[in-house]
Amino acid sequence: MSHPFQTSAEFRDLLNRAPASDQAATQAAADRNGQLTKPPGALGRLEDIAIWMAGWQGSEKPSASRPQVVIFAGNHGVAAKGVSAFPPEVTVQMVANFQHGGAAINQLSRNFGASMTVHALDLDRPTQDFTETAAMSEEELVDALLTGWTAVDPSYDVLVTGEMGIGNTTAAAAISAALLGGGAATWVGRGTGVDEAGLSRKASVVEAGLARHAEALADPIEVLRRLGGREIAAMAGAIAAARAHKMPVILDGFICCSAALVLAKAAEGALDHCLAGHVSAEGAHGRLLAALGKEPLLSLGLRLGEGSGAALALGVVQGALACHSGMATFAEAGVSGA
Repeated sequence: MSHPFQTSAEFRDLLNRAPASDQAATQAAADRNGQLTKPPGALGRLEDIAIWMAGWQGSEKPSASRPQVVIFAGNHGVAAKGVSAFPPEVTVQMVANFQHGGAAINQLSRNFGASMTVHALDLDRPTQDFTETAAMSEEELVDALLTGWTAVDPSYDVLVTGEMGIGNTTAAAAISAALLGGGAATWVGRGTGVDEAGLSRKASVVEAGLARHAEALADPIEVLRRLGGREIAAMAGAIAAARAHKMPVILDGFICCSAALVLAKAAEGALDHCLAGHVSAEGAHGRLLAALGKEPLLSLGLRLGEGSGAALALGVVQGALACHSGMATFAEAGVSGA
């Protein structure tokens, strides 16, 4: 199979050549919305979602009846610094749980009719400790980006990306601090539930990573290579592939949004095809969404990852499209319009 890119530079070039939404379909959906049997604006954000989805799907009547959920798992060398409440073996154990249908994301995917796949990225070979060297080589980064890219099936109509990886809130905090500033304390949180000492360790680890790679922090793709993880890079690849296929994406929590942040900083408008599914209980997630200019659909105190918040938001998107595409217009219903 030929690959769409073979280097991170070629990946960046693809981001900068990504397609835009279909303005004619957006206008047609807006016109339809104005004729539906309801007062103008009565469905609030549901109307905006439907019109936005129409532009990306190129259809006046968009659909979210065939969602795809892709979960990526990776292990982090920096986990050896004691930044998580759980050991790295849990990543492998949770991948098995996903594969056997036992995790929260399995239940949510089934509930909303989503096809779900799991992609484990070299779990027996964690990334390097980013306080000492780059987390990934160029080849490892490209391999992870390609894993994400090729996991996306354009025959589906909306994408959710999720992750599993002990230590990955630390990597996400490092990426966020590198690309948005504010220092480690602004971005580290409790993740899987670390205590005060663990939180302090996370902040120290992130500061050490930022100092170690200070000369590279102006380049978002290089930040991903040096401070990220394979599953974070894979999510970035998947989100970028969805854009190439003009497939809408629902973003999950802090870790997913750190992958999205890399794309946003690498190419203007790179997340125009993305909705924020929810704001999580991880304190920095709200700040990250604000920096991305994304207003979350849900706020339920979730902090699980796995794509769970985004999968739950599928229900909101499906509700929006059911109303938009299924409702009668005033003319069809024989109701007197305004």
